[in-house]
Amino acid sequence: MGIRKYAMLAAVALASVSVSGPSASAEDVTISVWSLDRDIQPAPNLIKDFNALNTGIKVEYRQIQFDDVVSEAMRAFSTGQAPDIIAVDNPEHALFASRGAFLDLTEMIAKSDVVKVANYFPGPLASTMWDGKNYGIPKATNTIALYYNKDMFRAKGLDPDKPPQTWDELVEAARKLTDPSANVYGLAFSAKANEEGTFQFLPWAQMAGASYENINTGGAVKALDTWKTIVDEKLASPDTLTRGQWDSTGTFNSGNAVMAISGPWELDRMIAEAKFDWGVALLPVPQEGAERSSAMGDFNWAIFASTKHPQEAFKVLEYFVSQDDRMFKDFGQLPARSDIAIPETGEPKKDAALKVFVEQLKYAKPRGPHPEWPKISKAIQDAIQAALTGQMSSKDALDQAAEKIKAVLG
Repeated sequence: MGIRKYAMLAAVALASVSVSGPSASAEDVTISVWSLDRDIQPAPNLIKDFNALNTGIKVEYRQIQFDDVVSEAMRAFSTGQAPDIIAVDNPEHALFASRGAFLDLTEMIAKSDVVKVANYFPGPLASTMWDGKNYGIPKATNTIALYYNKDMFRAKGLDPDKPPQTWDELVEAARKLTDPSANVYGLAFSAKANEEGTFQFLPWAQMAGASYENINTGGAVKALDTWKTIVDEKLASPDTLTRGQWDSTGTFNSGNAVMAISGPWELDRMIAEAKFDWGVALLPVPQEGAERSSAMGDFNWAIFASTKHPQEAFKVLEYFVSQDDRMFKDFGQLPARSDIAIPETGEPKKDAALKVFVEQLKYAKPRGPHPEWPKISKAIQDAIQAALTGQMSSKDALDQAAEKIKAVLG
């Protein structure tokens, strides 16, 4: 980072946080932050830059592991050892907020000159809400769309500029593109029995008018039947039921699948690995004119209700928000805000793909929000597995999931 750029950054940041102080000292207020971010990711770098401003607030950072976030954070809160700020996966946000673990930020945000709710995509913002109040701020976001191999489209007589727009078109294209003799499948996606399976299926159900509270509608049954057709006809690899998104995208990159449903986190890998012409399209819809939806990933910032310094902790979050225009440029992550343009990368395929992902984010919806999301998700995962392995019909599997979810919702 150049000196002039850093000076401008510091000036903006000081104005944003509205905290003055000549230098760091023993009297500084200390704010602790926990997140998963490594040294090349946002949190430690933003904290380093914030501390260099000498605002009178000193931020200490601790990197935690993904599998430990919920258990360790809840244990820390219950024993009075919680950090001031934490980054949590968006479907877990309601778990903490509903139990009084997170601070209600509604009034602070309303008074803030930095955090503006109107700037956020609806999905990420909704994931921070509970009982009509705001318990966090989106940190970053991602979604899924349809990658497709334009070279293979051409080879099979399909228009590379007209990827499938509807479910029927997707299935028909997959039939034309599947070539068992060459070990090529029409489509790659993840139906794994974990959160990745729910992440990929729920948008299909939502586009057909269903929701997690009402998962067994006729539209949701059609969505699962469509997945079953793809698996039964071997238009996707049999290990679709056991592999995650990373592996399914690898199948696409290697040329063994012509289409793949995955996210923007794969773009740099795609540039490096895919030795063919490829593009990205919005997720196909049930029929022309149907409501769009998409999955939504990544983390939210929150302040623990036990903090002794709520105002100072919020000022740290305001600084983070003031740096959202660096989220993609410096760290390769999509900001959760619709008012920030994604800068050109100089890679034509990547730049075109990013425009599609940003468009798809307009329709992305959170998983939940609900404090018992893991149980709800497990019911959906079980239904997917039961239907795709032939143990139950799609309708019976989703009816069973609906009963499980109804018991969770009470």
